[in-house]
Amino acid sequence: MVKLVTVSQMREIEAQADKSGISYAEMMTRAGIMAARQALKMIEGIPEPRVTLLIGKGNNGGDGLVVARYLVEQGNIDVRCYLLSRPSDDFWPFADAQNANVFMAFAADDDGRVLRHMVASADLIIDALFGIGVRLPIEGSAEKILRGVHQGMNERRQTIPPNMALHPASPSIQPARAIPGVLAIDCPSGLDCDDGQIDRKAIRADVTITFIAPKIGQVLFPGAAHVGDLVIAPLGIPDDLPAMRQPSPTLTTSLHAREHLPHRPPDGNKGTFGKVLIVGGSRMYRGAPVLSAEAAYRAGAGLVAIASITVVVDSIAASQREPIFIEIAEESGYISRTGTDDLAPHIAHYDALLIGPGLGLSDGTRQFLRELLRQESLPPLVIDADALNIIAEHDDMLDHLPPHSILTPHPGEMARLCRVRVEDVQADRIAIAQQKAREWGVTVVLKGAHTVIASDDNEPVGVMPFKSTALATAGTGDVLAGIIAGLRAGGVSAKSAALVGAYIHGTCGHFAALKHDNERGVIAGDVVAAIPQALSVIERA
Repeated sequence: MVKLVTVSQMREIEAQADKSGISYAEMMTRAGIMAARQALKMIEGIPEPRVTLLIGKGNNGGDGLVVARYLVEQGNIDVRCYLLSRPSDDFWPFADAQNANVFMAFAADDDGRVLRHMVASADLIIDALFGIGVRLPIEGSAEKILRGVHQGMNERRQTIPPNMALHPASPSIQPARAIPGVLAIDCPSGLDCDDGQIDRKAIRADVTITFIAPKIGQVLFPGAAHVGDLVIAPLGIPDDLPAMRQPSPTLTTSLHAREHLPHRPPDGNKGTFGKVLIVGGSRMYRGAPVLSAEAAYRAGAGLVAIASITVVVDSIAASQREPIFIEIAEESGYISRTGTDDLAPHIAHYDALLIGPGLGLSDGTRQFLRELLRQESLPPLVIDADALNIIAEHDDMLDHLPPHSILTPHPGEMARLCRVRVEDVQADRIAIAQQKAREWGVTVVLKGAHTVIASDDNEPVGVMPFKSTALATAGTGDVLAGIIAGLRAGGVSAKSAALVGAYIHGTCGHFAALKHDNERGVIAGDVVAAIPQALSVIERA
């Protein structure tokens, strides 16, 4: 579990670390070395790589100068620094870089052509211009430098190497475009690390290495889109510092996810590992409950049942060998208002109840859901998709959900539940998820890039580290709901099922994209297929 901190909290942590014996100079040295090692990974395999470092004032620039010195010492790397201003000669990172014969150019001596050349000719750009305390908008000479960086990168993108042949009809043999990678030191220059706002000239990073703890603004959009892959270097700062113990949201890791997986005793059976009942499906949405059922099984459930109308059961039963089926009354292609009569005798036999995948919004289904939620002694609930939309239509339904229910809205569904605009939800996802989880007495899984998990207890909000467009496709929400239901049936708490389920889901998106070498072509079935691989990685953490 990794804390997400504000800029002021980070300043306090650094001050307390300094008082504890880890000096600011030592922290800068450790940060520079860790960033340099990340840079070496990014240029691995490039013969005689060229690295351009953009150096600002203060600690961020100091980190960059430490990186430059370390890279020069490795040999066979062309290291160039472009400095926003000239530091004083007694600034030790500057003095050390000079003593190491690091090449330096200064903005005051340049009309812009040197900067553009240093960027356009680089294999890797290291952004150490502005740290976590930057104030937006960026103006003056700093804005001019950012503009020059973009011009240099565009020149590089538009240049076709003289030895490169074009194959319009055979793109698979086309050489990859040679564009410089970008490594941001602590945060991309132009990112507000408190609220995620981003300057219009900000440099978009491929990788951001951040120090001690990630910053809240790094997981908030629009700025999060500029972060790239987030790497955290703790720098050996003790966890027992008072500032490190203050409550704050957390970034979920594979180690944290492993700690919350359901236990699987070697003498267990399908009853031990839990039974999931999925209620959903309609004439138009027949595949949704299937995706949820497959995901619940893959997440470890011992038995999964799908309760749906006859037309759905008949269309999927032949291809689905694992689930069992419960047929409930139909009305015009949707679950009937009398469907509860068919379902009620079965409910007590299950350890988790997922409602919503493919459910639809007919009048009969609306009445069915209302009657279902009035049943006594329901199993732990996971509520998804159109079940959420129906609940949003009625002021009283949220107030009568059983304790420890899990709601899995995407931003549009969350907006309907909260009676606000989607923009209001996205403006502060962490705060609204936490507020509504406590208000409604439930666990909220606010889906999207950096999915947010909030519960009605006093535990910190959990934020997922993933922002993959591989998961932005129809059916992946049904997969997530199924994973969570499978875990919940295994006996873990609502918060644990939500946290682990969302982490598994994000990891699956990562592996599915790797398998296809692209995020665009991933479909929900690919995400289901990746669940065992995701679980293996988490269990080995």
